[in-house]
Amino acid sequence: MSRRPNARRGARRGGILMLVAVLLGALTACAGLPTSGPVQEGLPPGAVAPPDFTFTPQKPQTGASPEQIVQGFIDAGSGPQDNWATARLYLAPILKNKWDPRASVTIDDRSQRRYASPSNNQVTLTASPTAGVDATGAYTPSEGGQTPLPFTLVKVDGQWRISKAPNGVVLGADQFGSVYRQYELMYFDPTWKYLVPDVRWFPATNAVTQIAKELIDGKPSPWLAGSIASAFPDNVALDPPSVAVDSGAAKVPLSGGALAAQQTTLDRMQTQLEASLKTAGVSEVAMTAGGTTLAAHAVSTASTAIRAQPFVQTGKGVGYLQSNGTGVDQIPGLSPAIAHTGPTAMQISADQTTAAVRDRSGAVQRVPAKGQALLLDHRSGLVAPGIDPQGYIWSAPASAPAAVHAYNPAGRQISVAGAWPEASHLTAMSVSRDGTRLAAIVTVGGQPQVEVAGIVRGTDGAPQSLGQPMLLGTLPGNGIDLTWLDDTTVGVVAHDSAGLTVVAQTIGGPATGTAGPSGAATIAGSTGTVVRVRSADGTLYNQRGSNWELAAAGITVLGTVQGLPQ
Repeated sequence: MSRRPNARRGARRGGILMLVAVLLGALTACAGLPTSGPVQEGLPPGAVAPPDFTFTPQKPQTGASPEQIVQGFIDAGSGPQDNWATARLYLAPILKNKWDPRASVTIDDRSQRRYASPSNNQVTLTASPTAGVDATGAYTPSEGGQTPLPFTLVKVDGQWRISKAPNGVVLGADQFGSVYRQYELMYFDPTWKYLVPDVRWFPATNAVTQIAKELIDGKPSPWLAGSIASAFPDNVALDPPSVAVDSGAAKVPLSGGALAAQQTTLDRMQTQLEASLKTAGVSEVAMTAGGTTLAAHAVSTASTAIRAQPFVQTGKGVGYLQSNGTGVDQIPGLSPAIAHTGPTAMQISADQTTAAVRDRSGAVQRVPAKGQALLLDHRSGLVAPGIDPQGYIWSAPASAPAAVHAYNPAGRQISVAGAWPEASHLTAMSVSRDGTRLAAIVTVGGQPQVEVAGIVRGTDGAPQSLGQPMLLGTLPGNGIDLTWLDDTTVGVVAHDSAGLTVVAQTIGGPATGTAGPSGAATIAGSTGTVVRVRSADGTLYNQRGSNWELAAAGITVLGTVQGLPQ
């Protein structure tokens, strides 16, 4: 039922990033009461989904009016059990087997729904969408406004039933996170070193089959497609299209083309499947073809984990902050080299041998642990730079968002095509630790918002262009800073007249936000779900739930880290 909006236009007309907080206590009686499971907070990244939290929608009532039938049908969208069997009770026989509930999800504000009956057998629901999910499970924030959904009814055995209805379901923002869950389709980066998640949303019931189907038969999200690789050949399909799971072990049946695949390909296919199905509770995966179990073993992939300690500059130097909150553990060679530049922003490579630094003059330098620093970019007003796994340093001026440059280890400049084409201002940008995506706070049409784009590289690994940016959401006020918290989440600091907000924005999903500490100026991630913020006066805070704990004082620069030595 959702009209999937253009990702560049979506959500510009209002709303803050916090689109779909799960407020289970707000469920109305007509939506049905939950029948199992406690109220749950959002899952931390990489966690396995809890048991399905289901609703029991009401069946049609005898003598119900056309409007009551449509209302009941909409409410029954919260019950995906048995392929939305309860919702189908509201349909006339002509529609019962034609209606496709998986075609889309319209996520709306239930308090804004309006029903009208232009004639005796017609009802129109006017919804106010906040977001939508398409048939592939891809989530997109809505462009706002109102969406009319028309229904036609007929009498069946003396009772009104729906004979025409849009495909898909409508779920309130307070229901969505209980009916649909976040899963990740796992792809490889072009070097086959990292796994890259493509977030999708499916009903918890039968999620394993949906994940396998989209991974094997489907395609990556368009914005990401040019930046990742899949091991599954075009001649391999999920056949038959169903995955059996027994005590956490999944059997994935593939078409005959899999029998001819090389061992390296099979092992990478196995890796993608194991990682993709893990968050659906699957602990073991076996691929089969023609009744034969395929011999395959998951390959090793690089981790994007970082150290628990923050990487900072204090009066005692540059390094990882010690537990006492005052001293630092320096990286031999690299720490003193960074300190010599007078850094105002710094990010170090995963192997801890190189840093991208904005120095005291505002210029961007490549700073190695051994050898001389290399001046790369001296344009005015540069945002904080970043470094990717291939060693390219990324830099751009705030006033020229399209003028993104990447510099190779020798200092050669590459102008990255297609960068933020509609933006008038760039506040911050950051490369994902796997090197496949670039996230940014940009201003488009006067509206600060968060976008992400895939990085398209040549065969030599050099960045060539950015894919079409995907809008993640608008900000409640001016953006301040942005960082990658993990592989599927960026952290954002923003402020408006009400104060500071720290937002955790899912790449391809909703966001959550909390009030930030006073004067918050920069943000960095850590292991697990810890978020760190440095205030303008040098105070460092750690986020614990909705609270901010004082971690240290005298922090002149809060840096970021792209990983750990492998």
